[in-house]
Amino acid sequence: MKAAMYFVRRILFAIPLLLVISALAFALVHLAPGGPFDSERQPASPEIERNLKTKYHLDEPVWKQYGRYLGDLLHGDFGASLKYRNHSVNDIIAQGLPVSLLLGGLAFCFATAVGVPLGFLTAARRGRWPDYAGSFFAVLAVCVPSFVIAPALILIFAMKLKWFPVALWETPWHMILPPIALGAYFAGKVARIMREGMLTAAQAEFVTAARAKGLGETALLLKHVFRIALLPVVSYSGPMLADLLTGSFIIENIFQIPGIGVFLVNSSLNRDYTVVVGLSLLYAMLLIALNLAVDFAYTLLDPRVKYE
Repeated sequence: MKAAMYFVRRILFAIPLLLVISALAFALVHLAPGGPFDSERQPASPEIERNLKTKYHLDEPVWKQYGRYLGDLLHGDFGASLKYRNHSVNDIIAQGLPVSLLLGGLAFCFATAVGVPLGFLTAARRGRWPDYAGSFFAVLAVCVPSFVIAPALILIFAMKLKWFPVALWETPWHMILPPIALGAYFAGKVARIMREGMLTAAQAEFVTAARAKGLGETALLLKHVFRIALLPVVSYSGPMLADLLTGSFIIENIFQIPGIGVFLVNSSLNRDYTVVVGLSLLYAMLLIALNLAVDFAYTLLDPRVKYE
C-alpha cells in the first residue's frame, strides 16, 4: 500500500515538474536570436512575415502565446510546426518516435547483453587475463565517443566488408550498426558497474557465510552475488535508456535515421518553437516514466526495498 501511494505521489509531482519544464523551454526558445521565418537565401517580405506571425500568433506577448500553448496541450495538441509545412508536432512525434524508440531499445539491449556478462566475467576472473581484457574493452568503449565509433563501423563493415548497408532505416540489416555505435559507450559503463557491484557483493557477510558452509563458487556467484550486483545496473538502466532515447540525434544524423532527434536538431537550428518545446516536453515525460519504471523494478528484484 505504501509503495502504491509512493508511485501515485511521484506521478502527481510530475505534473508541476512538466509545467516548469515547458515554461523554461518555451521561454528559452523565444529568447534565442532570430525567428522561424528568417531565411538567408530568400528573405520574406515584411508583409508576408507579418501575416505568418499573425497566423501562428507570434505577434502576441510571450506569456499569451504560452497560455494558448498550454490550452492546446491540455487537449493533447502539441501545436503546428512552423517550418514543416502541413505538419503538426503530433505528426512529427508519430513519425519519429517509433524509430527513436526502436533505435534506443536495440542499443539498450546491446549494452546490457554485452555489459552484464562482461562485468560478471571480469569480476569472476579477477586478476586474470579475462579481467584485464574485459576491463580494457570497457574503458575503451567509455572513452571513444559514438561519433567516432559510427564512422569506423561504416568504414569497416559497410564499405570495406560490405556486410551491412551504409545508412537509412529500412530492413533488419540497417538496424545493426547504429545500435552498436549508440550502445557501445553504455556497454562499457554497464560492464564497469556490474564488476564493481560483483566485487562489493562478494564481500557481504551472507556470502562469506555461504562460502563457509561449502557452497561452490559458481553457485555462490550465480545465486547470491549476481542478483545483488544487478541492482546498481537496474538503477542505472533508467538514466541509460533516457540517454539512449534523447541522445541518439548524432547517430540518427550519421546514419540518416528518421527519428525525433533529427527533427529536434533541425528545429533548433530553424527556430521552430513548437517542435523544440514539444519534443523537449516529450523527452521529459520519457525520463520521468523511465525513472518510475526503475523504482518499480527495484521492488521486484529486492523485496526489502520500502517506499515511504
